[in-house]
Amino acid sequence: MSSVTSLVQSVDWLAIAPPTIAAAVALAVLVADLFLPAARKPLLGWIATAGLALAALSLLPLLDGHRRTFCLTGRPDVCSYAADHFALVIQFLVLAGALLTALLSVDTIKDHDLPTGEYWFLLLSSAAGAALLPASRDLATLVIALEVASLPAFALVGLRRGDRLSSEAALKFFLSSVAATAVMLLGVSFLYAATGNLHLSRVAHALAALPDPRLATLASAGVALTLVGFAFKTAAVPFHFWVPDTYVGAPLPIAAYLSVVGKAVGFSGLILVTVQGFPSYANVWGPALAVLAALTMTVGNVAALRQDPHRTHSAVRLLAWSSVGQAGYLLVPIAAAGYAHDPAHAIGSTVAYALMYGAVNLGAFAVAALVARTSPAHRIADYRGLYARRPLVALALGFFLLCLAGLPPGIIGLFAKVTVFSAAVDAGLGWLAVVMAVNVVIALYYYLQWTAVLFRADGAPAAETPRARIPAPLTAAITLAAALGIALSGAPQLVLRFASGALL
Repeated sequence: MSSVTSLVQSVDWLAIAPPTIAAAVALAVLVADLFLPAARKPLLGWIATAGLALAALSLLPLLDGHRRTFCLTGRPDVCSYAADHFALVIQFLVLAGALLTALLSVDTIKDHDLPTGEYWFLLLSSAAGAALLPASRDLATLVIALEVASLPAFALVGLRRGDRLSSEAALKFFLSSVAATAVMLLGVSFLYAATGNLHLSRVAHALAALPDPRLATLASAGVALTLVGFAFKTAAVPFHFWVPDTYVGAPLPIAAYLSVVGKAVGFSGLILVTVQGFPSYANVWGPALAVLAALTMTVGNVAALRQDPHRTHSAVRLLAWSSVGQAGYLLVPIAAAGYAHDPAHAIGSTVAYALMYGAVNLGAFAVAALVARTSPAHRIADYRGLYARRPLVALALGFFLLCLAGLPPGIIGLFAKVTVFSAAVDAGLGWLAVVMAVNVVIALYYYLQWTAVLFRADGAPAAETPRARIPAPLTAAITLAAALGIALSGAPQLVLRFASGALL
């Protein structure tokens, strides 16, 4: 009896509260949807939003960052779940991003007649998986969390029934993701065959002392293949081809969700497997990620450059290509961690940049959602003269775009880019820093071009009047994103200080 009892683990429910609350509210919403009459369905949105807020608040008791659970019997240091500082910061980013997405979704569901219960259940389920992933400390849990975050997202992209673009976007997203996951699972199986372990700490220890050269070759292949699944989620080139069509075909709040929360999932997974799981193979993943970073930022920015505001090009497509370019910047510090003696500073740079990018990119999508209420074609030209019709909204979008470009008054964007740039230089990646500098200049052109469109009154669309009421949830989303961006631009060191807590 005593031996059986020793195998029974006590679960630290406080540690796993953030993903558990999101999952529990998802199930509650799904059940409530069966019984609520159609007129009361909007109530589900507020239940989901409150659930996400509660999940975010559940991070507060965990700030000591020393909780672990699902550990091996007799080995409290080898666990599958760790609520450490890194996990808490990324969970904050994920849940805050999902919360803003929920605010954007309230009126989108109503305007496009989307199935309410299914929408909120899928969004909360995906958020639960995304919150689980940064706390995962073994390869099996990482893969499961990645799939729990991804599978509901496929359905959310294709939720506009009867819309050809939506169905096509969901199919592309699904097929490419399945292929990337299959390759990643092959890599995980190689690593398990070479090391006999799945926990990241044990994998790292085993990889550092492989007795057989053939096992070392197998492990090298496993390391490279495992990176593929997370590179897909980050939209790194050449795994980026799904992004433009998926963002354009998806409901706008879901495109915003994928651009921020989807990327947070991918980057946190990359950081965990490289820095914690494969530190002895930095000579494999360091150069690979450096090349991926250079390719990703260049392809993303050059493609965004082709979106001409004077034609019928899509603002959402521009934001999609911009997010690919931004993913390249986010990859730079992770690549630098493979060259640095102490990867902690580099990882903090990635987290700091992700926090900045999440706030302002969600703000840009929130303004896009507002404009789309009267101009559903999402053309850049629809923003012409926005300042004359809605001055505060135009100023907010201009601020978000300048933050993404790294220009004053968007000081937080400039600060984040300098932090990433210094991580590359400190790691001796001078060539990558030069590529980044060139790409920042390229990106300035299309961000400033879109910003200029906001203040041109000639030929402005007259479909929207200044007296048109902005829905309260949309107003709250734009206001929150703008307030966060302005506050951080006033004290940018707060981001780095907060991100420094994310050191593994």
